[in-house]
Amino acid sequence: MKETGIYGGSFNPIHKGHVQLAETICQEGWVDEVWFLVSPQNPFKQDATDLMDEQVRLSLAQIAVRNHPRLKACDFEFSLPRPSYTAHTLAALRKAYPGRRFTLIIGADNWQTFPLWKSPEEILLHHRILIYPRSGYPIDEADLPAGVDLVDMPLLDISSTALRHCIAQGGDASYGLDAAVWEEIRKKGYYQEGKKQA
Repeated sequence: MKETGIYGGSFNPIHKGHVQLAETICQEGWVDEVWFLVSPQNPFKQDATDLMDEQVRLSLAQIAVRNHPRLKACDFEFSLPRPSYTAHTLAALRKAYPGRRFTLIIGADNWQTFPLWKSPEEILLHHRILIYPRSGYPIDEADLPAGVDLVDMPLLDISSTALRHCIAQGGDASYGLDAAVWEEIRKKGYYQEGKKQA
């Protein structure tokens, strides 16, 4: 059975750190592939005003993974009821792809709020969870329940928020973005100050 990592997020925009993390998780044998599950609406970020249109974020993610055979940009949540809760999404994935086993990939910051998620017990019952480190959110492996593992890896210090700010100010965001993603953002004027985000 194929082990598929589910890496959900706004990816607003997707950056080198996201892709490096997913590639490392595949290369180290945690999963066979990783799907970037582009979220149309994060239940915890309903007031976000700088969220680029979901089709744009999906398109940029597809560009970012074009040369990574084990990575895929996925729009599965686009057709689900909103807001999209992870427990509901995973249940729908299990039903749609019975031949795959899905592993949830989340940051240490999200693990700290995991008990506040919708149906966390159901997620733990059906799925393994991989936690990647985030600065300022220490994780004690000894306290992790069965089926939850910490992926020990360095992360690039890149932030989608910082990239958006850089672009809005007319700066060069190429340091954090795939070259083709950066070119598309520049060509279409995405994230520029005062430009409609759609």
